[in-house]
Amino acid sequence: MKLPSIIKIISDELLKYNAKALVVGGSVRDHFLELPIKDYDVEVYGLKTLDELEIILSKHGSVNLVGKSFGVLKFVYEGEEYDFSFPRTEQKIALGHKGFDIACNGTLSFEIAALRRDFTVNAMAYDVQEQIFLDPFGAKIDMKNKVLRHINTQTFVEDPLRVYRAIQFCARFQYTLDIQTFELCKNMVHQGILDELPKERVYAEFTKLLLKAKKPSMGFELMRKLGIIKKYYPELYALIDVPQSPIWHPEGDVWTHTLMCLDKMVTLLIGDEKKDLKMMFAILSHDLGKATHTQITSEKISALGHELAGIEPTERLMYRLMDEHDFIESLLPLVEHHLAPSIYFRGKAKDSTIRRLANKVNIEELVTVARADFLGRTTEASLKGIYEAGDWLLEKARSLDVYNTPITPLLQGRDLIDLGYAPSKKFKDLLALIYNEQVEGRVLSKEDGINFIKNLKYY
Repeated sequence: MKLPSIIKIISDELLKYNAKALVVGGSVRDHFLELPIKDYDVEVYGLKTLDELEIILSKHGSVNLVGKSFGVLKFVYEGEEYDFSFPRTEQKIALGHKGFDIACNGTLSFEIAALRRDFTVNAMAYDVQEQIFLDPFGAKIDMKNKVLRHINTQTFVEDPLRVYRAIQFCARFQYTLDIQTFELCKNMVHQGILDELPKERVYAEFTKLLLKAKKPSMGFELMRKLGIIKKYYPELYALIDVPQSPIWHPEGDVWTHTLMCLDKMVTLLIGDEKKDLKMMFAILSHDLGKATHTQITSEKISALGHELAGIEPTERLMYRLMDEHDFIESLLPLVEHHLAPSIYFRGKAKDSTIRRLANKVNIEELVTVARADFLGRTTEASLKGIYEAGDWLLEKARSLDVYNTPITPLLQGRDLIDLGYAPSKKFKDLLALIYNEQVEGRVLSKEDGINFIKNLKYY
């Protein structure tokens, strides 16, 4: 296993104290999965106290003691941070992720210390000095079989967040949840153990599911099977078995379509975490309004008005996951206007209509969401992978200079003052009037705007 040189240096130093360094956790797992390793966690065996470890680390870099009470020292070397910790045991004594009694013990064996971990794939270690892997619970076999399996039932249930971790790991690695682990997670959901989880911790797992999984649909489908969707996310549960027109949605119900859209959106992400999350949550929510606005007649199935109807359930869903009001508000227009690209394309919308749309929503983001909506189905047109309506709208938006932002007002308050107007409440009306002329394409320059104002008779 390839390691930063500083870890080997510290491992050599620890030998002088009859101690050893084991690289543990996600970095070892990701080594076998051939994924990029971003963080290295090192457990140190054989020392008596954390103070001894602190002295050793301080010879080579700076040590942050913020996690010392949990048996963890943050070590910084050449700008990179590493977690060095003691093996420890944990005992649940209160609700919440902080309700654990932690006992550090440098004399523990790795197998005993690893019992506190959640899944076998996260309970491997690499002995830096011996250059061998330790796998006390059969993780390599599970990885070969692409199975996610918990280690210890008693410790697993002590942290209900592990149910969500199971979900996002299965989706990220495209693993199957072991049948016993599945039943354990399902019972935890049924018993309401997940109720104690703060939304911030759940949201963090949603983020990993949406941004790190190639097929987030696997995670959401697993949530459905475990009963999480029904118990905690009624807005999503309401989509299950809601029929759609076979002409536009031969793939099936709204739930099936939504999951397909999520997987398509993954292929369209731009690498900006906040924007990507906004678009992922928008596509997750884009058809929530169909739960209440789907109409079935002998002639057809339709969901007129579902875009606007989706705003309220989207807000409920998002506030259940987070409290970032501005973020939630920023994704609502993507839900409300997700059909606009196709509608505008079919109707060959006027330039002014597109300019007005840019005042309501970021057109580039909107087209990305609409593209995922279009491709997340099995119509003949969608399977070709070309979203003509979106391409058309983007080209129009570029030509009108509203690709990412609304048009910039040509006149401001100081321009009205220069024209001899005294500041008053009328300024707002005048500026709105001239801006409307810009949107309509009748005012194309600042000079045009000034002339327009000069020719007004009733101001």
